[in-house]
Amino acid sequence: MRLSRRRVLGLAGLAGTGALLPSCASNLPEADVTAAGFGEDATGTVRLWCRAATVTGVRQVVDAFNASQEAVRVEVTPVLDAQYVTKLATAIRGGNVPDIVDIDDINSMLFIYRDSFTDLTPLVDGLDYVDALNPGQLGLATRDGRRYGVPYIADNSALFYNTELFERAGIDPLQATGSIDGMLEAARAIGGLDEQTYGWSIEGNSPGIQGFVVQPHLWAADQPNIVGEVGSQRGAIAGNDAVRRTFEFYRTMWEEGLMPQANYSGDGARWGADFREGRVGMIPANYSVAVLSAPEEARARTGVVLLPGPDGGRATFAGGDNLCIPRGAPNASGAWQFARFALDLPQQANLPAGGYTPVRSDAATPEYRSTFPLAVAPLDGIEEAYAPVTLAYNLLFNQADSPWGTAFRRAVFDGDLDGALEQGQEDFDRILEQAQL
Repeated sequence: MRLSRRRVLGLAGLAGTGALLPSCASNLPEADVTAAGFGEDATGTVRLWCRAATVTGVRQVVDAFNASQEAVRVEVTPVLDAQYVTKLATAIRGGNVPDIVDIDDINSMLFIYRDSFTDLTPLVDGLDYVDALNPGQLGLATRDGRRYGVPYIADNSALFYNTELFERAGIDPLQATGSIDGMLEAARAIGGLDEQTYGWSIEGNSPGIQGFVVQPHLWAADQPNIVGEVGSQRGAIAGNDAVRRTFEFYRTMWEEGLMPQANYSGDGARWGADFREGRVGMIPANYSVAVLSAPEEARARTGVVLLPGPDGGRATFAGGDNLCIPRGAPNASGAWQFARFALDLPQQANLPAGGYTPVRSDAATPEYRSTFPLAVAPLDGIEEAYAPVTLAYNLLFNQADSPWGTAFRRAVFDGDLDGALEQGQEDFDRILEQAQL
């Protein structure tokens, strides 16, 4: 089965890279991106590293680029997600880097803060559609106002709902999904339809998925769980009303049997199967899980909105990949020529066919809306796309023993909300302190 936020979200994370990364600061030369003809008159080969999870979509664009001209040829090297950061750090340290990297956006900062990527500011800011780029992803490639990468593909979280179950329950889905209280009442009504139907579903044993779909409730309320700039960050768990109320929402649904028992052990292997089968009213997921993997009849009964805060607002996790050019890239000019091609509307507008959404809001043309109606919400709400800028994301959220996943399970399945918040605060602060530069 196809997953997005792919299986990397359920893997052990990148803790082992901590000792390697400090030594990967680049002394390699930086390309002159202001040189005449840069990114326009390139020739030769461009070596592209991509995440193995995204290789199908990447190859599609690469094949189109190679077919569009003869001067530059892009060669793709897929790298396993769990090994990506380590392999790239090793390549930088050894001075033998690829020309361009397709990197998980949450890992971009690990290299930007070690001066490993080329400053692309004049190129990115010179794009005539720069204001249409996903701000959350672009933020993960920006330091001190300088751009060290550009968004490429988006993987956004959203709330997908079963229109048939809402109709049977007599509930307006747009009104009900505007707040936690509305969603809870909807979950109760849908869960009461019959014994085989549930109001909600989440993979309760996948910390990465929990980070992907639960955090937006906080951001919609303007109450993030990480505060401060890199170098002086701390957690905001205890005393965070949005965290408390979101965990309480999940705890209530678990206590009342509004989520399947299988959610307790769900690790992502069957993410969204119950929703696609028509047995669940609402699921926080992404396009790949809720739509791309679904049969046509399931797509026909699916609606989508961005995730709400406790009392309103909307937000989405700005997941996906950025394109960055390492310092020392032999063919940086050819790399940027490819990046510009990858961002052109024809390539962007076809991303949902591979399970992703465009990074450009202006891709939502009438034709796009007609072809991919369930991939429009993240573009219409692109200003609400966010992901925290931190050097400790994998340690905080993706690992099996991450403090976010541990706090979620303790609050939701064990019922110890206060203990979960207190321990979560302590663990966030400890990890963030260790991750500061």
